Amino acid sequence: MPDTRPGRAAALPGPLQFQLVLLRRMADHQPGLVEDALRVLGAGRAELRDAHRRWQAMARSPRLRGALTRYRVLLGPPAETGRRRVGDLDCRVLRWPVPLWPDLRFEVLTGPGGQVWNEWLVRAEGSRGPDLRTLDDLRPWSCTVDDVARAFPPAEPREGSAPTRFRLVFTAPDAHGEPGRHVAEFTWGLLQRLDP
Repeated sequence: MPDTRPGRAAALPGPLQFQLVLLRRMADHQPGLVEDALRVLGAGRAELRDAHRRWQAMARSPRLRGALTRYRVLLGPPAETGRRRVGDLDCRVLRWPVPLWPDLRFEVLTGPGGQVWNEWLVRAEGSRGPDLRTLDDLRPWSCTVDDVARAFPPAEPREGSAPTRFRLVFTAPDAHGEPGRHVAEFTWGLLQRLDP
């Protein structure tokens, strides 16, 4: 069972709490966009902090074993499920809608035994991603890891600077058509910034 101590986030619906969890990590790179998103959600900084605190408590709770359980507690049953082959392994894919980003889904990839291998935002099936041709097209929150990797192959994955973060090294032209090597940083799979 989740932490039930009094707190503002406790009264919020699970999907709203989860969106606040996503935003908490994104606030490190895009505080302005997070403030705009909080207004859209009708939540404040206190709810953001409380949702993050509750998420961390769930992660440490001996009663909630595994990351997948946390997602089910807040998001309920997945809206979409499927299978994906990764190398020699058959993996399970679970996806939930995220109202703040209607063209995206929160995807969890589990391996044999149900262990979570990957968890991030992906483009919804049938949703057309942004037209990425140059660096200028890479605006914060406009694209996912897959969007950038497809637009600028071959992209090289790199470990992120913290949990829930991911980096992608790729070559792309600038506004003048000059190609260059770049590093994009993502949080929960959504573009946050380009590193020098």
